[in-house]
Amino acid sequence: MAQDTYDTIIIGGGPAGAAAAVYAARKKLKTLVITGRFGGQSMVSSQIENWLGEVSITGRELAEKLEKHVRAQKDLEIKVKEKVTGVNERPDCTFEVKTDKDGTYRSKTLIVTSGGRRKRLEVPGEEKLDGKGVAYCTTCDAPFFEGLDVAVVGSGDSALEAVIDLAVYASKIYLLMRGDRLKGDPVNEKKATSFKKLQIIKNAEVEEILGDKDVAGLRYREKDTDNAKELKVKGVFVAIGNIPNSDFIESLVDMDRAGEILVNFKTAETSRKGIFAAGNVTNDPFKQNNIAAGDGVRAAISAYFYVLDIKKYSPCAVEKK
Repeated sequence: MAQDTYDTIIIGGGPAGAAAAVYAARKKLKTLVITGRFGGQSMVSSQIENWLGEVSITGRELAEKLEKHVRAQKDLEIKVKEKVTGVNERPDCTFEVKTDKDGTYRSKTLIVTSGGRRKRLEVPGEEKLDGKGVAYCTTCDAPFFEGLDVAVVGSGDSALEAVIDLAVYASKIYLLMRGDRLKGDPVNEKKATSFKKLQIIKNAEVEEILGDKDVAGLRYREKDTDNAKELKVKGVFVAIGNIPNSDFIESLVDMDRAGEILVNFKTAETSRKGIFAAGNVTNDPFKQNNIAAGDGVRAAISAYFYVLDIKKYSPCAVEKK
């Protein structure tokens, strides 16, 4: 193979990608890490209390530690602020990775740890008022709503963490959820629901975000009664889940209906020989930092053995009958 061919390219810099990078480097694989930034979705968390070894750490601090650990590895190449836009499989069974910086890189294996991005409500007013009262990151934007009434849309950990972040600043917080129960971690639920300024509205379907130049309120429909109601709020924080960042590789690996990459949980293998995946971009049901890191380790070790025995595992090594 060509001298400029990597043993593995790791796509992503969250807990899964960082862990994979550390282990790939320790296995002496010629490795390239491509990521928009380190930290992944954890960057938006103001407080993380379940990362092993840290009683409490902010998302930004975790990202800095992950990057520092990765950069401490020898013979590891890193491309930051670069996004993968496409992947092709070459006739020699190597993979060609293209990025938005006109980069083209070739590798024997890939480890996809590209995580996910925030879902949008896709209702009238959301796009127009994005950044004008509509927000997706309380860590970034909560201070702008000091003394104001706000709404949070969602029922999982993202929504509960948003409530906790906003409780320091907002006068009143409405939590609108489509169902009739919260779905987050019990610790987050207990903390969020302890605030007297929080009002939970169950079985609510948001239909429109109101306002001209800035958010002035939102309209929702009660699913039980079909009645439409309005709330006067100055901010709407959307926290309804994530979309996996897998579109750049959808033509090569099998995915579920949600776009999550299907993996073998024992090996992190995908349906395509030579491609491994870990973290929130996969169909692992437990979207947790610690689990993502462990899956990243698994992917790196599996990639190592694949490279070690590439003549045995590569489709190009299969003898034609």
